[in-house]
Amino acid sequence: MSKPMTKTQLVAALAEEMGTDRKTAGTALDAITALITREVAAGGAVTLPGLGKVACRARPERQVRNPATNEILTKPADRQVKFTIAKALKDSVNV
Repeated sequence: MSKPMTKTQLVAALAEEMGTDRKTAGTALDAITALITREVAAGGAVTLPGLGKVACRARPERQVRNPATNEILTKPADRQVKFTIAKALKDSVNV
């Protein structure tokens, strides 16, 4: 398996795909990231066509076990970010 693409590599590829310079592509990527972060933090969801859906879901308070001491602890309720892969992406990977 190859190494994951870095942000610098992603910005360069995005700039080439858009036919623009790296600064503009980097600004666009940062703006998209900020929008998705803001929407998911507010409890919403964002669908990225062809990629998937980023959503925030609530997890209730639950009992967990400390593996070192076997002590049962109560973990407070929290929120979890979930990414659901789109069928189009799954199909393109498994061709």
